[in-house]
Amino acid sequence: MAGYVILTDSSCDLPADLAEELKLQVIPLTFSVGGESYRNYLDGREISTEYFYALLRQGRTAYTSAVNVETFRTYMEPILTAGADILFLSFSSALSGTFQNSLAAASMLAQQYPERAIRCVDTRCASLGQGLLAYLAAERRDEGASLDELTAFAEERSRHICHWFTVDDPRYLKRGGRAAPDNSAVGARLHVEPILRVDEYGCLVGAEKVRGRKAAMRALVDKAEATASPAFGQTVFISHGDCPGDAGLLADMVRARLRPRRVTVNPVGPVIGAHSGPGTLALFFLGEKR
Repeated sequence: MAGYVILTDSSCDLPADLAEELKLQVIPLTFSVGGESYRNYLDGREISTEYFYALLRQGRTAYTSAVNVETFRTYMEPILTAGADILFLSFSSALSGTFQNSLAAASMLAQQYPERAIRCVDTRCASLGQGLLAYLAAERRDEGASLDELTAFAEERSRHICHWFTVDDPRYLKRGGRAAPDNSAVGARLHVEPILRVDEYGCLVGAEKVRGRKAAMRALVDKAEATASPAFGQTVFISHGDCPGDAGLLADMVRARLRPRRVTVNPVGPVIGAHSGPGTLALFFLGEKR
């Protein structure tokens, strides 16, 4: 092995075959639901996303954990011993302790492998926003970028990864501490769907509220149309909380109005889905700013 490896964590929600095609190494986060613990592999080898969301719909509560230092060592050390450096693209530090643990692991390993380099980037992204950054980083790697060049690219480009999404039931955000507990129950009963985004700090913030699912999908595409930057040559990623039909309709709207070069659709994995719930729809693209 030579050069460097792009490492990320499974909250990137990329399709497993795409992550393999991009030569990404992915660390699974852990979660528990229904009294059982699982690792969130992209290929769903321990639990499928469909079964996970079925458990949530049955009223089961899911709990998530950050990648701990020892797990980082387990994944990083073989790369270093093989003679390669590492660029780690982390889940937003505003939503998880994963980034801080990556720094701790990198510091420990740097003492053992002083000739190797480990770069850790707080993407301030989540789900396929993080996945989109990993995708773009892999493209730049294949164009011949050095580790330092790619680190600088990832830090700069992360500021342009726009995340717009809606949730079917805001109470999942409330339970996970991702939203204020104001009137989420009332909103759920009245079919009022919040339109939210991830800001430049990697935090979830509300933008507006609309009535009904179709209005929410139109609002997401409106936001993308208003803020997407043509300078980037758009690749659009869409993630969904076990609602493939709605995701397909959203993808059709995106193709018709934005005409991107690529649209990738994939489920929201269990780690993010534990906090967003069934019925989530999210749109990710590049803009001048978040």
